[in-house]
Amino acid sequence: MNQILHTNRLIHETSPYLQQHAHNPVDWYPWNSEALEKARRENKPILLSIGYSACHWCHVMEHESFEDEEVARVMNQLFVCIKVDREERPDLDKIYQTAHQVLAQRAGGWPLNMFLTPEDQMPFFGGTYFPKTPKYGMPGFTDLLQHVAEVYSKRRDAIQEQNDSLRNIFQRLQPDAPVPGQHLDASIIDQAIAELSRQYDARLGGFGQAPKFPHPTSLELCLHRGTQQPEASAENQQALPIVQHTLTAMAHGGLFDQIGGGFYRYSVDERWEIPHFEKMLYDNAQLLTLYADAWRATDVALFRRTAIDTAQWTMREMQAPQGGYYSALDADSEGHEGKFYVWTAAEIHQLLTPQEADLVEKRFGLHAEPNFEGQWHLNVRTDYATLALRWQRPESEVIALLESARQKLLSARETRARPGRDEKILTSWNGLMIQAMAHAGRVLNRNDFIASAERALDFIHKHLWRDGRLLATHKDGKSHLPAYLDDYVFLIAGALELLQARWRRADFDFALTLADAVLEHFEDENHGGFYFTSDDHEKLVYRPKPIADEAIPAGNGVAALVLARLGHLSGNLNYLHAAERTLEALHTNIRQQPATHGALLLALEEHLQPPQTIVLRGELTAMQPWLTETLQSYHPHRLVLAIPADAKNLPGILAERPALGEVTAYVCSGHACQAPIKDLPTFQKNIAAHS
Repeated sequence: MNQILHTNRLIHETSPYLQQHAHNPVDWYPWNSEALEKARRENKPILLSIGYSACHWCHVMEHESFEDEEVARVMNQLFVCIKVDREERPDLDKIYQTAHQVLAQRAGGWPLNMFLTPEDQMPFFGGTYFPKTPKYGMPGFTDLLQHVAEVYSKRRDAIQEQNDSLRNIFQRLQPDAPVPGQHLDASIIDQAIAELSRQYDARLGGFGQAPKFPHPTSLELCLHRGTQQPEASAENQQALPIVQHTLTAMAHGGLFDQIGGGFYRYSVDERWEIPHFEKMLYDNAQLLTLYADAWRATDVALFRRTAIDTAQWTMREMQAPQGGYYSALDADSEGHEGKFYVWTAAEIHQLLTPQEADLVEKRFGLHAEPNFEGQWHLNVRTDYATLALRWQRPESEVIALLESARQKLLSARETRARPGRDEKILTSWNGLMIQAMAHAGRVLNRNDFIASAERALDFIHKHLWRDGRLLATHKDGKSHLPAYLDDYVFLIAGALELLQARWRRADFDFALTLADAVLEHFEDENHGGFYFTSDDHEKLVYRPKPIADEAIPAGNGVAALVLARLGHLSGNLNYLHAAERTLEALHTNIRQQPATHGALLLALEEHLQPPQTIVLRGELTAMQPWLTETLQSYHPHRLVLAIPADAKNLPGILAERPALGEVTAYVCSGHACQAPIKDLPTFQKNIAAHS
């Protein structure tokens, strides 16, 4: 057993990533007033190192440099060293990733290592991974540290001049004030679809070349346009095939865990064959929603199976006993990336019957050369229909045999040393998964998925809602850090989806309260849109207003969508006006690169084509056939609430929707409402006309 020689201040943190560094010889501080004051007092520059627990190169740099006594000695002597978990402090990550891009003229990543001036935390140099010794065309980390310290000591005037320039750039990055008389129309969405069509890899699916990421908001936008308005343009006619091809390639490829379900972060190759093996909650949340909707829109069985496998993986491996969802699974186990997930052909034959092994071998193409460091990472090579034809057996029998084999392989895999799991519970990512599980449960008729989402929302409400404000993170019984825009708006989206799966008054009230907090503390009342941090947040060098999608949807896009939906459901015009101001304020910025603003374009699409809202009132059993009718086709701009007849004192315009018989349907499109409908055949005709 290794003797613990060092313990630093990170031992008191809740973040698993920070705790991983708690026994480094580096005198790490978390980001707090103590560290910042020490840097000012001692006039030492700050070395800010940002990463996350499932980050492979973060682990590499820790083992090479941060665990090394000599490197740590230089770090401690020359700098105040601060470690940040980018998942707990996305505000800091957004600021310093932006700064890195400006200073280095290239995109950043993780680990991110930035050097800051002590008096104002302005960055003056930085990079991502640095090797301990010179290689990859980069200097060794110790040499770099000494050079940066020397520059700070001798070139203060140049650093100050650069900092002034960077402040001006930060200021210019804020979206411009809205143009008076700004006209919002669908042309910008058409431009985005045209851009995505050009970026589409028609041979292998997805967008661009290696490494390949899923881009769920882009695919969702294509699904909307390809099913709702395919005749509008040639690009729209291509949009649905783009979605079907890409989702099929990802579900059959190595991006998807063919044994345990769930998606990895991205593919390192253009063929979707070998992934970076970390599994993130936010990726799986977005893809779960997308696959469930794609099944509803196309009736492709693969999409339904993939959605179910992803939801079951989430409940099995990512849901805490108390209800919230964990953050991530590491890419590594036993010091090797992907080791938990890969197989030898000999292992497979040993675990399965000859018949099962033969099918698995053909299904995953195991007769060729292994595809990952002498072992197999499973990719589907032969579909069920071809296997059934080859074996002259019913397809159902082939599927049953392969499922039997999968369960045996899954059980055997469970005996291996597991990848690390980041068990912090983030409000924002939970909001995404609550939305996904509730939506998939509703679309796929899976009450267990809905119950999972309900448990997670109850956990967040109980543990991360305090004194009328949200907190961002929870672990080991401790909730802390003021929440960000994403926390509020993603959670509203989750609550709205769960309300459609089953009505609960407390959740509707919670969504309204969250929306009021967003307007009070995050809105830019002068120019429109929303800041990432609240008006009473810690003062930092820059207050971002995120508009482009990253790995998760842009908070401004989700805010515009959920506020509009809440406005239509509740009749609160403040929500509708704030949503419209956001779209007007950010319209000019979106036009510069439409395809990178999927979340905002989804909100714009619904602004231009307001949602159909259906409120059903009656007994729950009697309303069930009516609810079933609303799910017979894919309709992304439809909101449905089934509220028991005995629910009293409903908020807003819901109070004007009483039960007038066994079941009453109130159907509105935007601001225009029809007469109450009291018989199912009339309702069926109405729904069919809007599908």
